[in-house]
Amino acid sequence: MQTESRNPRSQNIDRLPTEAILRVMNDEDASVAAAVRRALPQIARAVDVIVERLRRGGRLIYVGAGTSGRLAVLDAAECVPTFSVEPELVQAVLAGGDGAFIHSVEGAEDSREQGRDDILARGLTANDVVVGIAASGRTPYVASALETAKEIGAATIAISCNDPAPILEIADVPVAAVVGPEVLAGSTRLKAGTAQKLILNMLSTATMMKLGKTYGNRMVDVKVTNMKLAGRARGLISDITGVDDATAAYLLSDANNEVKTAIVMQQRGVTAGEARDLLARAGGRLADVIGESEA
Repeated sequence: MQTESRNPRSQNIDRLPTEAILRVMNDEDASVAAAVRRALPQIARAVDVIVERLRRGGRLIYVGAGTSGRLAVLDAAECVPTFSVEPELVQAVLAGGDGAFIHSVEGAEDSREQGRDDILARGLTANDVVVGIAASGRTPYVASALETAKEIGAATIAISCNDPAPILEIADVPVAAVVGPEVLAGSTRLKAGTAQKLILNMLSTATMMKLGKTYGNRMVDVKVTNMKLAGRARGLISDITGVDDATAAYLLSDANNEVKTAIVMQQRGVTAGEARDLLARAGGRLADVIGESEA
């Protein structure tokens, strides 16, 4: 496996001065984006599959172990405040359970039975899409979850940093980001982890964009849960509608902290309820209600 082999560019890294160590690491990290770029056609296919399943009422469910699973947990968790989706819409199944996010659970990734049981415990249906993530591409827990998802009829996507790899053969959409040997042989929390993070960013963000959760490059479905986000919400309303901060605050309050609703209220001269109806009929796409963003 490429992820397990020794990297000739770092074989004497432990003898280097500190800054030289960091330069080697930085040089290796610089290659990750190119590896992900080569996988863009497959990532695009994956996004389209996810969007289609979510529009059918399905869910996006990540499955991973170790670093891969922890990155999946992070991505799933961030979808709630960023896009105001319900926590159930984007989920992460981590080998070893929630406790494995902080403490390693030895052997969890080797259990095919647990992979099957954990994905079934989510009440999987044919409308769902399951994304299996494994740097090695051969984690038994992940492979079993993908196989179980296929049996049920759910769409399956696999992300691996080795090619060929067993999970790529299982999935409907295989995504291979081959980053090559790590600076520290076998430590896939490094380049492989970075590649996985970039791909997960793309999957969730591009999906939410296509589902109408953004307006241009603005986060108009942000969930207002603290002072910083309240300020961001008011700024979005002011930026898009041209009102001052006080008016934006009033609109936001009247819209129950729903940024898109507040914007439609101002731009269309309607009540909050009417704004929500207009957005619902437009599938949540703000541009279809008030026009495309010009800046």
